[in-house]
Amino acid sequence: MNKREFKDKVYDELAKITKAMANPHRLEIIELLAQGDYSVEQIAIQTNLSVANASQHLQVLKTAQLVDVARNGNFIHYRLADPNVFKAWKALRELGVERIASIDKLVKDFRKSKFTLESVTIDELIQKIESGKITILDVRPETEYSKGHIANAISIPFDELSERLKELPKRNEIIAYCRGPFCVFADEAVAMLAKAGYKAKRLEEGFPDWAVMGLPVESN
Repeated sequence: MNKREFKDKVYDELAKITKAMANPHRLEIIELLAQGDYSVEQIAIQTNLSVANASQHLQVLKTAQLVDVARNGNFIHYRLADPNVFKAWKALRELGVERIASIDKLVKDFRKSKFTLESVTIDELIQKIESGKITILDVRPETEYSKGHIANAISIPFDELSERLKELPKRNEIIAYCRGPFCVFADEAVAMLAKAGYKAKRLEEGFPDWAVMGLPVESN
């Protein structure tokens, strides 16, 4: 094998990864699986795809070795093959927001049209935790919380929040988080909390961003 053939083969193999990720549904699946393992039926529900379409996308990701299959008896679940898969998605997401003005505008316009909220970064949340006067609220589904969450976070899924507001202390500032910057559970939660008289902000990033930084996490 000469030098040109070597380079062609290496770049061809690497291109298989980018080809597998070059689909909006597959990017959403990667972000979902960053929360924990899911069955194809659960993925279909969460991404508003048919089971057949979700399965096809998962097979593409599996062929590119971006997801693995975990079997538990008769149940089959998918999970990210390696933490670096989420890191690649995170880097792509951040590059897109930074370099493609339409993405940043789309996110800002959507939030301005629906919410007038403040947000905090992970670094700012760390500083607030040190003050000891905040409550961290995880508004993802309970199954995702149980697989992993920010240490000491309280779990109240968004669809239960209106009935469980009294469980949250009004004396503390509440920082709500969900799956990531494109997830709106936290925005909706903060809007609800603010209307009820709570001082609340959303975390700009999501749980996987926190975890990949090596910050304290817990699981049930």
